[in-house]
Amino acid sequence: MQDASETTVMPAVTRRMGVLFATSECAPFCKTGGLGDVAGTLPQQLAKAGVHVIVMLPKYGTIAQKYCDEMEHICDFYLDLAWRRVYCGLERIIQNGVEYYFVDNEDYFRRDALYGYFDDGERFAYFSKAITESLQYLPDFTCDILHCNDWQTALAPVFLREFYQGWPLYENVRTIFTVHNAQFQGQYSDFVLSDICGLSGIPNASRALYIDSEPKTINFMKGALIYSDLITTVSPTYAQELTTAFYGEGLDRFFRERSGALSGVVNGIDMKVMDPETDKSIAAQFSASDLSGKAACKEQLQIELGLEVDPSRPLVAMVTRLTKQKGMDLVLYGLEYILNRSVQVVILGTGDERYENALRYYEWRYPEWMSARIAFDPALSQRIYAGADLFLMPSIFEPCGIAQMISMRYGTLPIVRETGGLRDTVVPYNEFTGEGTGFSFANINGDEMVNCVMNACEVFWTNRDAWERLQRQAMAVDFSWKPAVNHYCALYEQLHPDVKIEVAKAAPAKKAAEEPKPPEPQEKPAEEKTSEEKAEPAAKEEPAEKKAVEEKAEPAAKEEPAAAPTEKPAEARVEKTEEEKPAATAPAKKTTTTRAAKKASTASTATKKTTSASTSASSTATKKTTSRNTTTKKASGTSSSSRGSRSARTPRKG
Repeated sequence: MQDASETTVMPAVTRRMGVLFATSECAPFCKTGGLGDVAGTLPQQLAKAGVHVIVMLPKYGTIAQKYCDEMEHICDFYLDLAWRRVYCGLERIIQNGVEYYFVDNEDYFRRDALYGYFDDGERFAYFSKAITESLQYLPDFTCDILHCNDWQTALAPVFLREFYQGWPLYENVRTIFTVHNAQFQGQYSDFVLSDICGLSGIPNASRALYIDSEPKTINFMKGALIYSDLITTVSPTYAQELTTAFYGEGLDRFFRERSGALSGVVNGIDMKVMDPETDKSIAAQFSASDLSGKAACKEQLQIELGLEVDPSRPLVAMVTRLTKQKGMDLVLYGLEYILNRSVQVVILGTGDERYENALRYYEWRYPEWMSARIAFDPALSQRIYAGADLFLMPSIFEPCGIAQMISMRYGTLPIVRETGGLRDTVVPYNEFTGEGTGFSFANINGDEMVNCVMNACEVFWTNRDAWERLQRQAMAVDFSWKPAVNHYCALYEQLHPDVKIEVAKAAPAKKAAEEPKPPEPQEKPAEEKTSEEKAEPAAKEEPAEKKAVEEKAEPAAKEEPAAAPTEKPAEARVEKTEEEKPAATAPAKKTTTTRAAKKASTASTATKKTTSASTSASSTATKKTTSRNTTTKKASGTSSSSRGSRSARTPRKG
C-alpha cells in the first residue's frame, strides 16, 4: 500500500507560469483610462519577472492601422453564445516579450468607440466567452492563471466553471479578478442572462448574477466576485473601502463575504520614462540634487499658458477628467477664494459640460492667474507636471491614481483627499518632524480643501528650506512596478504552488554577478604583494581588525544588501513583499553567526600575520562574506517556510 504522504506531494513543474491577462483596453493599441495604462505596462513587467504572459483584448476598429498591419492571423473558430453560433478570430502581435492576442469579430468591435453602445452587454459577454474558448487554440501556451480585469471580462470566470468544468485543459486554470473601478459593474436586464449568456438554466450562475433590484437585473461584476478564486483591487485602502456601503456601490456585502480573498496592490509608473533628469519634453532637466531647472520649467509654463510670470506665486495644477468623482464640486466651491489669494491655477482635462463652462468663466475673469485648457493633451500634461508647484487631487474616491505619483516624480507636491490610492501613496507633511511627500485633507468638504491648499502655499511662501526638503523626499519615493509585480507573482504562486516563477532570468543574473568586479585589482602577483609587505609595517593590519569589530556592531539590516543571494530568487522576491515577520527572528541568528565569524577571522589574522598583511585582509574578508551568505540563507529559509505555511492556511473560495 502506498504511503498517503507520497500521494499528496506535488512536484514543482519546471515550465514557466502561464498567465492570460484579459482586458478590454491596452496601451498603446486602445485606451480610455487607467486600465489601458496598467494593461500596457504590468504584463511587460511580469514577463521580465519570468512569467509567460499573454494579453487578450478585442480588435477594435479604433486600433491604428500600423498595428493591424503587424498582426499575424493565428486561427479562427466558432463559439456558442446561448442560441447563437458566432465567429471568432485570433490575431497576434509580439512586443517587449509579451504576446498580444486580439479577438476579431467585426460585428461587435469594428466601431468608432470602445464603449457606450446599446449592445455592450452582448459585446462583452461574447468577449468573455471568447477568452475561455480560445484557451484551446493558443499555441505553445498552458494557462495556469486567468487574470480578468473589470466588468468587461467578469463573465469569463463564470463561463469557465459552468461550461468547461471537467475538461482536462481547464482543470488547473485558476482565476483572479481585479477591480479597477467598482462604479462600473456591467448591469443589464435579466433578458441577457438567458438570451445572451445562456445561464438561466443553471441555478448557481443565476443566483450569482442576479442583483436585488426592480426591475430584475443581472450584474457581471457580482458574478466575478463570487466565482473568482482571488480578488484584487488597485490599492490596499480601496480594498478596505469597497467593504463599506459608501464606496462599495451596492456590492459591499459581496466584498465583505470575500474579504479573505480580497487584497489591494498599488499600481506603478515607468520610472525611466517619468524622469525629469532625462525628459526631453520639458523646458529644462532637473533632479533632486539640483532643482534649478524646475524654476525654468515653471517660467516657461506660465508664458505658454498666458499667466503672469511670477516665481513668488504658487502654481496649483490639475490634470484630470472633469467629473464629480474627481472632486470638481469642491474645486468650484473654493476656486475663487484661492485665486484671490495670489495663487495661480491651471486645469487641463475634459468632462461634464457644466464643469467645462465654469472653468472657462474663471479663466475669463482671472486671465493672468487662471488657465483652463479643455482638451486631452499628453504633451502639455507633462510640462504641467514639471512646471507646477502643487498638484490638486480632491477626489471623492480614487481607486489608485497615477497623476499624484508622476507629480511627485517631478517635484510637484500633491494636495490630495485621503482616499484609496491617494492615501496609500502620499505622506502628509508634518511641520514638527519634517517628514512627508505632500499635503492631505480627510473629509469631502470644500472649506477643508481650501485650508489645505492655503497651508501648502504658506509653506511655499515662508519656509523654502522645508519646501525643498519636501520636494526631494517626494522625488526619492520608488513608484516603480517592482512591488506590484512581486505581489502578483506571490498571488499566482499561492494559486499554483506546483509551478514556480523563475524570477532571476539570465540577463539580470549576469548583471548581479558582474557588479562585484572591483576585487580584480587585488589579484596582484605574489612578488608585488611581498614587496608591498616589506614597504609597509605590520601595523597596517589594525584597520582590518577594527573593521571586524565595527562589523559586529552594525545592525543586521545593513548586512542584507551585501548578501542578497542570486541562487534563490523566488524566495527573496516573495520574502520582500509577502512576509516581513521572519525578519524579527533573523537578527539573533545573524549576531551569533557574526560573532563566530569574528572569532574565526581574528584567529586567522593572528596566524597569518607573519606571512603577509594583504593575504590576511583577504582571508578575513572572505570569511565575512561566507558568514553573511550563511546568515542570509538561514533567514531566507525561515521566510520561505513561514510563507509556505501562510499560503497553506489561506482558503480558496469560488
